[in-house]
Amino acid sequence: MMDRPCDGRFTLLLMFLGPIITALEVPLDPKLLEELPQPPTIIHQSPKDFIIDPRDNVVIHCEAKGKPHPRFSWTRNGTHFDIDKDPKVTMKPHSGTLVIDISGEKADAYEGVYQCTARNELGTAVSNNIIIRQSRSPLWSKEKIHPIMAQEGQSLILQCRPPAGLPPPIIFWMDNNFQRLPQSRRVSQGLNGDLYFSNVQREDSRNDYICYARFPHTQTIQQKQPISVRVLNMDSINDTMDAFFNETDLFGDKPDEERAPTFMVPTDSDSTKLVLRGQTLEMECIADGLPTPEISWNKLSGEISNVRSSFLNFHKTLRIKDVSEADAGEYRCTARNRHGTVHHNIRVTVKAAPYWISAPRNLVLAPQDSGVITCRAGGHPKPTISWSMNGVPIENAPQDLSRMVEDDTIMFSEVQTDSSAVYQCNASNDYGYLLANAFINVLAEPPRVLTPPNKVYQVIMNRPALLECVSFGSPIPTITWFKESRSSTLEGDPYVFHLNGTLEIHASQTQNSGKYTCVARNSLGISENHVYLEVKEPTRILRPPEYRVIQRNRNVVFECKVKHDPSLVPVTIWMKDNGELPDDDRFRVDSDRLTITDVTEDDAGLYTCIINTTLDEDSASAFLTVVEATPTPSVIYEKPDAPTDLELTDHDARSVQLTWTPGDEHSSPIKKFLIQYEDGLHQGGVWHNLTEVPGTKTTAHLKLSPYIHYSFRVLALNDVGFSRPSVSSRQYKTSPAAPDENPADVKAMGTEHNNLLISWKPLTHLQSNGPGLQYKVMWRQQDVETEWTSVTVANVAKFLVSGTPTFVPYEVMVQAVNDYGDGPKPAVIIGYSGEDFPSAAPDNVQVQVLNSTLAEVQWTPVPPKSVRGRLRGYKIHYRCERSPQRHHSHHCDQMTEIFNPNKTRGKLPNLHPYSAYSLYVTAFNGKGEGPVSSAHHFETPEGVPGFPSFFRVVGSDFDSLTLEWGPPHHTNGRLTGYSLKYQTVNSSADVGVLEELELSSNHSSVTLHNLKHSTRYKFYISAKTQKGFGPALTEEALTIIQKAMVSPQVDIATQGWFIGLMSAIALLILILLIVCFIKRNKGGKYPVKEKEDAHGDPEIQPMKEDDLTFGEYSDEDHKPLKGSRTPSTGTVKRDESDESLVDSGDTQFNEDGSFIGQYSGRSERGTHESSEPPSPVNAMNSFV
Repeated sequence: MMDRPCDGRFTLLLMFLGPIITALEVPLDPKLLEELPQPPTIIHQSPKDFIIDPRDNVVIHCEAKGKPHPRFSWTRNGTHFDIDKDPKVTMKPHSGTLVIDISGEKADAYEGVYQCTARNELGTAVSNNIIIRQSRSPLWSKEKIHPIMAQEGQSLILQCRPPAGLPPPIIFWMDNNFQRLPQSRRVSQGLNGDLYFSNVQREDSRNDYICYARFPHTQTIQQKQPISVRVLNMDSINDTMDAFFNETDLFGDKPDEERAPTFMVPTDSDSTKLVLRGQTLEMECIADGLPTPEISWNKLSGEISNVRSSFLNFHKTLRIKDVSEADAGEYRCTARNRHGTVHHNIRVTVKAAPYWISAPRNLVLAPQDSGVITCRAGGHPKPTISWSMNGVPIENAPQDLSRMVEDDTIMFSEVQTDSSAVYQCNASNDYGYLLANAFINVLAEPPRVLTPPNKVYQVIMNRPALLECVSFGSPIPTITWFKESRSSTLEGDPYVFHLNGTLEIHASQTQNSGKYTCVARNSLGISENHVYLEVKEPTRILRPPEYRVIQRNRNVVFECKVKHDPSLVPVTIWMKDNGELPDDDRFRVDSDRLTITDVTEDDAGLYTCIINTTLDEDSASAFLTVVEATPTPSVIYEKPDAPTDLELTDHDARSVQLTWTPGDEHSSPIKKFLIQYEDGLHQGGVWHNLTEVPGTKTTAHLKLSPYIHYSFRVLALNDVGFSRPSVSSRQYKTSPAAPDENPADVKAMGTEHNNLLISWKPLTHLQSNGPGLQYKVMWRQQDVETEWTSVTVANVAKFLVSGTPTFVPYEVMVQAVNDYGDGPKPAVIIGYSGEDFPSAAPDNVQVQVLNSTLAEVQWTPVPPKSVRGRLRGYKIHYRCERSPQRHHSHHCDQMTEIFNPNKTRGKLPNLHPYSAYSLYVTAFNGKGEGPVSSAHHFETPEGVPGFPSFFRVVGSDFDSLTLEWGPPHHTNGRLTGYSLKYQTVNSSADVGVLEELELSSNHSSVTLHNLKHSTRYKFYISAKTQKGFGPALTEEALTIIQKAMVSPQVDIATQGWFIGLMSAIALLILILLIVCFIKRNKGGKYPVKEKEDAHGDPEIQPMKEDDLTFGEYSDEDHKPLKGSRTPSTGTVKRDESDESLVDSGDTQFNEDGSFIGQYSGRSERGTHESSEPPSPVNAMNSFV
């Protein structure tokens, strides 16, 4: 199908251009996206099969985006649906969503097939066919239920036969007390809802077998009439017959005879099942028989998936989730008891509704460009691909010479602006269809530079600089860079020009600083932008700290002098042993030094000076070693005496002169004076440091604050320490005044989506300058309101503005006021009202599996208006739904990857090979995450397997070795076999030829024959999947030396160790004889005969629980000695009793995992049952 003659030249041209043609990438700039025209895109619609609740209004979703905004219309059952003529139907504003009010109406009147159409000037997009059906929960048909009489041991089926509902009801059986009837291997519910008894017992007699049907959509439950069941044994039947025939034991007194299994469901010897790919397959086999048969399953044409399969209903039901083509084949269920075995074969056929291999994607082109839209779908049978344009079959659409259609591909060449349209791809087969919209948008746009104008880039010398020039235009603009004047373009060293327009300077130098201009050009226009580069001097430590050895109680100083660019502000951080400095007043940090006074042993360690700027940092370290002080006679040093004679002079409103007389220095010169003050008005009794002056001065000019009642005192400091404080001066009161400053740290941010919390750091009493301190809070919405709204609050630290729009900028000011006036005009800060959760989910989520452990996810960003806050990024939540490593529980934990807000794709690392994953994407802001995208599923391919779990030599002979191994813990796919390699390695120089043996995946051991005797072999075992061989485990072993080659035997009787051993044994026997002789003389006779008579024949005595030993076997007939008990499988050890109960194959468990086995031994027919408590040996025999 084509609109343009498909000559070889056209096809060859597109094949040649295919690898190099790329569609335009539209930057995620909100302003740009709002201005560009775009055909309609369906972003939300109701499911294809939509079952409605007749009690609620019907809402059929259809949301679309586009520029201009699309118009919406609907069809119903293939014809136009005029909603204006039906007062019960309304369409939501700016949306195509229909709301049908069915109050007073029958919901089935609106059943049918609906389809939504969204169109604007550039094209038309259509939704899926949405089938609306009303949910139904019909009443149970009336029927007369007769009591059921059944003979004990016979099979029985209680039929439920619920009414057909939409969707089908959920069936369960309960009694009159609304308690679920107990089910077991003998009694269970089938998939059709009937209750099956493999054989009835006396306890099955009851009159309240009730079948319930729950209809999920309407949440209603209906019940069938109770069924009465009476189970009769032979005695009851004989008594009944005797009343009629005057005979007794008409049927004898034997219970119903045991019988071999037969199938109740299915009834034939074989059956077939058809299931669709991705659905859940359930197969059922229920058998009657006495005793109750056991059901087992196997696949005749392969293996049953261990990951996706499970056995339910006491092993009677085999369920396989997420069916794939590999699950097709013939399955067999087997029912067996001790009287026989019966089989049923089920042939499973897997078909597949269409699924996307490569869904069509939107295409943005410039005039005269070429491009391709591809629509590839899989399915069984293979889907048929059909195309439409703007909702019209493409064969009926207007012809376009730039378009050619070939099967699943539409190729465009030399497109024009009128080629914009929306194309629909429909992939269908007998089991369903897929419908996708993809538009081609031909844009003719002059260039736009999107990088902010006059942006300043700062970089440290000799480091790379990247100057951005983000642009958009159609055709794609070319980028040219200029520096300072536009006399000549930049080219060659040291400049590198990237394809996205970025200019890179590898090693920036001072001469590279300046103004740069980027110019974007295409055939429709030109655009330019200016940016600035500032190359800064690096930060360097000129005088680093040096290694110091200091005596205890002395002072130490570490210097850290730095050189930095004058325009950068350095921040100095000192660390001790790579951690923070101790919180101790002895550590004082100045601008270029660290001083530690009164050094102790704990102060020893590594001290590091770190100089940080906004662009770089430097650091240097040195060790401090503390030693004991050398005791030498010296002058006694003491703290100075307190200063005296404090006097205040030169009084002013904001200052005063303080003078004093120093005290005695005590042989240590005074280094400085510390002046402190007390505020008697606000904080009496609390002294604050005001200023310091050198020890050579005795006066200080003190700057004061208004509205403070000052008292001053002075302390002197020498090398020994501070003196006692002086006597305080007389009180000096300053007058009140208006505030000199406003609150600091003013912030404005929302705590909810409709408020704005304004906070600040309150002024201290020293800053208030007067009584009656309050704050005038002012705000207005930026660029919207011209007048300020204000409120004056008491001395608090915050104010809440309510009723604001969600996340809009506000201008905010906070001014301090008191009884004496207002503070200075406050600075304006910008804050935002509260955020709300994003209202939209990322769209067009697509997954590309890159390899067996890595996948890439791509999505369309959420619309800016839906963010309702500051977009912080996107989160991909994903989890493993199926993995061959199912024994690791963390494989199914949900994981999350977070990406920056400017990202539209991200990679999921560390995936597990040969696994199925599901994921969804959310956008998040400061409030939290928005709605989730639709779930997407993907599978990772197989990888090579890991190491086999073990590898060992389990047997050796003269010319053979037996090897054993286990499958890998990480199969990473379906094992296809093993490779066993081996060679002789008797020495490093004697290495034989490497032999290789290919083994199937079901092998776990092998015996190698015809090996050389007394030779060391090295073996290599590795597992294989279709991806290849995994790593190998190695093992070495030595074949047994030939008997004829063994050295002559040495006479053991002549060996010294043997003579010593025999002597020791003889001595021990002699000592035991002497002890027995002494005890016999003391204790009298042993009543052996009396004990034997009391206990009878030891061969028929029960074995005690403590007797867990077994008799020796005679050499003649290999039979156990009298009094011993030998289980059928060998000796039972006491320390293995716990494990034997778990490992036994006959141990029975309920489906919930509870143990239902018996610890008593199972008696055989014709033997006498012992009345003694069951011994552990009997319990073991019962589980072997």
